[in-house]
Amino acid sequence: MMNRALLGLIALFSLALVGCAHSPQQLKPQPRLNAALVAVGQGQPVVVRVADGRASPNLGTRGGLYPETSAISVQGQDILPRLQAEAEAAVRLLGFTPSANAYNAPQLTLTLADLKYQSPKEGLYVTEADISATFRVDVQNSTRRYSGRYGASLNQRFGMAPNQETNTKLVSDVLSDAMTRAFKDPAIGQLLAQ
Repeated sequence: MMNRALLGLIALFSLALVGCAHSPQQLKPQPRLNAALVAVGQGQPVVVRVADGRASPNLGTRGGLYPETSAISVQGQDILPRLQAEAEAAVRLLGFTPSANAYNAPQLTLTLADLKYQSPKEGLYVTEADISATFRVDVQNSTRRYSGRYGASLNQRFGMAPNQETNTKLVSDVLSDAMTRAFKDPAIGQLLAQ
């Protein structure tokens, strides 16, 4: 009888430890424009570039008992192709034609300036996360230039520690909101159209 009780206690303790320690997550977010844009162009070519301006691919940690083992990261090579596709789609919706290197064409550069994921440090369990994203857009048309910063954030509460799929969706949503805010800025389309 004693052995069975001891085994049960060990099993329970092991489960508790599993709930406290998280393995690292490498996310591959899929941001999407989530609003209609007003077409202001007449099909003019626009050179569209994207860049990763973050100091590190690490977003932060998911907290828990061992936060140093619960890092969340998004690698540049996993996010830049998606951002390029969405930036080109946005430029098309604005009425322009994305071009690789049209001579003397206006240029638009979308830079992922910041991406963060923070969980409270105290406590054994991950109960919430603050996720934020910031983009910088630089537009150049002849001698005229325009730069803007656009951000979005989300505070999400959890009943249990979020898995990789949940975190991928949350980070994708925040990136989508920030990117949509960027392309909804009327100054960008106006400068490209001049």
